[in-house]
Amino acid sequence: MKKIFTLLLLSILIVSCGSSRKVTTRKTKTKPKVVVKTTPKVTDKEETKDVVVEVTPKSTPEVYANKTEEYIAIYSDIAQEEMRNYGIPASITLAQGILESASGKGRLSVEANNHFGIKCHGWTGAKIYHDDDASQECFRKYKNSKYSFRDHSLFLKERKRYSKLFTLEKDDYKNWAIELRKAGYATDRKYPDKLISLIERYQLHRFDAEVLGKQTVNNDKHVVVKGDTLYAISKKYNITVDQLKSLNGLQSNDLHVGQVLFVKPIPKDF
Repeated sequence: MKKIFTLLLLSILIVSCGSSRKVTTRKTKTKPKVVVKTTPKVTDKEETKDVVVEVTPKSTPEVYANKTEEYIAIYSDIAQEEMRNYGIPASITLAQGILESASGKGRLSVEANNHFGIKCHGWTGAKIYHDDDASQECFRKYKNSKYSFRDHSLFLKERKRYSKLFTLEKDDYKNWAIELRKAGYATDRKYPDKLISLIERYQLHRFDAEVLGKQTVNNDKHVVVKGDTLYAISKKYNITVDQLKSLNGLQSNDLHVGQVLFVKPIPKDF
């Protein structure tokens, strides 16, 4: 009996140990080492780094030293064409346009494309009213600036009081300026001096020379590149900084890449 009891107890212990091992094995199988492949969370900062954006630079228009230089670049071709057709010096046309329209920024030029301050005088087209010698005077209004230049040519060519102008040499801008005032184009006694000053300051007479087939007095030009300074350019062309600024109507020492500078002084006897 004692043997039987002992055997029974041993059997229970064996079964109990076996069951424990079996359970342990199952647990091990149900909890293996798991390797999970996940994509790390990407922060906004990291996303910005990963995104490649192709940016096309904006096309940069040609840069001018001032609004007058820009005006000359825009309208010089039209002024030369008017000179070929009607015999009015391009230099005079440009100088008058610059003066009368504030280099294209005045109200009449902006709102009416009227660059020469031509009043109605029987005009049957569109009109604009603007304070001048008197309050709210009538001025001509054009669809396009080019018509203002053409009307300016016709205005001078078709009026008898301006006939003396057309007896002058086409490159005699000084006498053209003087006779314009005498003929009554402007009441300002300094009007001729203002025109002549603009023509010489911006070398507008070079456009007359081109139309007349004469050698221009200003073949030497310099295109500004990165790193250029007025001092360096003046040394390169053997002129002073003040001369360089005067030739190009510069008010400051600032330059822009691609800017075209005149670098040859005008002969005094031109």
